[in-house]
Amino acid sequence: MHSNSSPKAPWLLKVAAFGGLAFLHLPILLIFVYAFTTEEKSYQWPPPGFTLRWLEVTWNRPDVWEALTLSLKVASLATIIAMVLGTLCAAAVSRSRFFGRETISLLVILPIALPGIITGIALRSAFNLADIPFSYWTIVLGHATFCIVVVYNNAVARFRRTSGALIEASMDLGANSFQTFRHVILPNIATALLAGGMLAFALSFDEVIVTTFTAGQQATLPIWMLEELVRPRQRPVTNVVAMVVVLVTFLPILIAYYVTREGSHIGGQGK
Repeated sequence: MHSNSSPKAPWLLKVAAFGGLAFLHLPILLIFVYAFTTEEKSYQWPPPGFTLRWLEVTWNRPDVWEALTLSLKVASLATIIAMVLGTLCAAAVSRSRFFGRETISLLVILPIALPGIITGIALRSAFNLADIPFSYWTIVLGHATFCIVVVYNNAVARFRRTSGALIEASMDLGANSFQTFRHVILPNIATALLAGGMLAFALSFDEVIVTTFTAGQQATLPIWMLEELVRPRQRPVTNVVAMVVVLVTFLPILIAYYVTREGSHIGGQGK
């Protein structure tokens, strides 16, 4: 007679797991601690005291709001572009058979596989050759290059798990292409697109390297934080902003995780 209880992990493995988690997350917790310290010029441990003053100071800093607004605009538009182009690429690759299909798939995911500095230099060179001035739009285009990959990977996986018989049945019943997309394809890939879009937004919101090469004189929030670390005015303000960035990027990733997990059962799968 076999017991249904799962075997317990060795204590050494548990210690290693907790050690790994502590190594990953303690630095993030320190950001939260130093966002409320009374010391504004150095990182003392333990902090000499705690205060909520820096929340008010950060709220009243116009440069923080400018950088935050720019980051939100860039991330939103880059995500929209990525969702449109990434979905179209995924549909073409997963639903068509043509020579060089795998090569095209590799080229689509290449921007996120390359080091960010290579992508940044390539984009800057391309914008210079085309005489495109660096602006808000060059940042958006730079972010869209790797955001497309995230949406593409989610969408192509879902397309391949969705039965083609559903689309054929829709066409046989008289539905046109738009009706088939709206009532058959979109419900099956919606959660994958939502997850891909949220991950793309999170990636864009905290991107630094590509932004450095494509931003010109504008500063997104991560670029603003980098400049503040080099020439700090009020050091705890940087930690308050970093705390906001952690929350803004963590929530989409968490939602994407649960959306993807709950969307594992696809209509028509296995038929």
